[in-house]
Amino acid sequence: MAKTEEKNKRHLKRFYYTVDQAIEKPFNWKQIWRLLVYLKPYTKTYLLGAILAMVVSTAIRLLIPILIGKAAIDMAIKNENTTQLIYLVIIIAVLYLLSYIANYFRIKWVNILGQNVIYDLRQHLFTHVQGLSHRFFDSRSAGSILVRIMNDTNSLQELFSNGIINLLMDIATLIGIVTILFTLSPKLALAVMIVLPLMFYVTSVLRRRIRRSWQDVRIQQSRMNSHLNESIQGIRITQSFTQEKENTEFFDGLNTDTFKAWLNATKKSAMFRPFVEMSNAVGTVILIVYGAHLIILTPENGGILLGTFVSFAFYLGMFWDPISRLGQMYNQLLVAMASSERIFEYLDETPNVDEVENAYEFDEMKGHIEFDRVQFSYDEERIALHEISLEMKAGQTIALVGHTGSGKSTIANLISRFYDPTKGIVKIDGHNLREASLSSLRKHISVVLQDTFIFSGTIMENIRFGRPGATDEEVMAAAKEVGADDFIQRLANGYQTEVEERGNILSAGERQLLSFARALLANPSIIILDEATASIDTETEVKIQAALRRLLKDRTAIIIAHRLSTIREADNIFVLEHGKVLENGNHEELMALKGEYYGLVRSQFQMLDAI
Repeated sequence: MAKTEEKNKRHLKRFYYTVDQAIEKPFNWKQIWRLLVYLKPYTKTYLLGAILAMVVSTAIRLLIPILIGKAAIDMAIKNENTTQLIYLVIIIAVLYLLSYIANYFRIKWVNILGQNVIYDLRQHLFTHVQGLSHRFFDSRSAGSILVRIMNDTNSLQELFSNGIINLLMDIATLIGIVTILFTLSPKLALAVMIVLPLMFYVTSVLRRRIRRSWQDVRIQQSRMNSHLNESIQGIRITQSFTQEKENTEFFDGLNTDTFKAWLNATKKSAMFRPFVEMSNAVGTVILIVYGAHLIILTPENGGILLGTFVSFAFYLGMFWDPISRLGQMYNQLLVAMASSERIFEYLDETPNVDEVENAYEFDEMKGHIEFDRVQFSYDEERIALHEISLEMKAGQTIALVGHTGSGKSTIANLISRFYDPTKGIVKIDGHNLREASLSSLRKHISVVLQDTFIFSGTIMENIRFGRPGATDEEVMAAAKEVGADDFIQRLANGYQTEVEERGNILSAGERQLLSFARALLANPSIIILDEATASIDTETEVKIQAALRRLLKDRTAIIIAHRLSTIREADNIFVLEHGKVLENGNHEELMALKGEYYGLVRSQFQMLDAI
């Protein structure tokens, strides 16, 4: 026990525990109504059909006890009318058949309805998340986002597939039963329902605790999913440092927390049904004792007939089932509330980088870039750029150099408008990027990162990701330009070779060559190479440099590199330090200046000489 507690304390310190926090909001129907909006496209088809089927089956259920008690017992049997009794049996059998048919279509239509709603909700959430800014993804793990899109939407499936129609059916049934019970015998109805106020009080006390426990389940699932995603992606590092045992213990802590959260939630949810059953038992005792007394009395003295008692007993048995289901439905609503809070938390997120109305469309782009006193910070404490001003002329090859954290990648991110500057203006071809259409801007920019992402699929599909409408010939031409065609042809199925997620069957250099082909296929006006040659050997780099000299003509190229030998031919080199531009010029000019750039080059050559 002590060992488990220690593991729990240890894993609570993990960084992504800050990703998902409890969303403290009171239960309100507005949240549920917001979910119900997704039913609107199907209102006149599946929803209306399911409601009609529900009305038919509910009406039949409410009618049958009257036929059995009042018509069959008090009239046909009491008067020994066999013909009437036979007719009643036939009518009841036909009604049961109609109820079966109505229930069949109700179940069919509500399940189709539920699947359509979940499909739309998941699609909406995924589309919305894809449009959010980089700041959103900076503060959340991939596993946490995955849980929102998959697990939380799936948890709403039961609500939309059965819950809503069942809720309407149970409410209609209860209203009908209560009305009939008071019509049959007001005194007996009041007597058997004396336990209802106590039951409603207890359930209202449990409500908040149940809701909070199901929300905690979602949080624990999100954390476990985050760790699973992290563990699978980092399995090589885990095995390299022989941390399998530590990782397993950490997962055990997460698994234990999830297990405890489920136990706690189900324990609290399970308290409702036994209480309803106990209320049912008390009501049944009252029915038998007080009902027997009323049967003994004559109707003239306030008594009831035997058939009325039988009908009353039928309805009382039917009464507690909807009560119990409504309790379960409330638990279902609490689960839906916990999930919908987390879903709408994401849907309510607005991009930090958004478009103005009537945004400017870049039909063409020359690639002239200007930074006018631009300041930027990723958070309130650390400033990445200090009011820098610089100019990158169209068609030039620009290099950004400096130590780690000097602001090189930040400049590239601002050009692609993954972030907006805190102060100042970034312009391309004289247009303020805040006033530009994001899609038209990024259509003219290709970014190649050091950590190349390869999608599951074929080599051909991965390169075509840069321009989905490109022909096979254009894809192969781009691959040849960057020298990727040679290794692709050596693969088992050439361009149709399937690569797994992140391209694990390829070397780092081969993955980087594919990313070059993907970027060049897009035919951009601006190419950003962010440490793009860091994972490529010298021989491959020579091929790429030769290809880039041909392909970067009349394009603006921004090269970020620690390996200074790759930027010697740049038209302009900006040397950055702590978010400020220290100096700029071409290689010869900066070497002659003998400033920061000169020192960086000398230090790299000294390292090479030492090797």
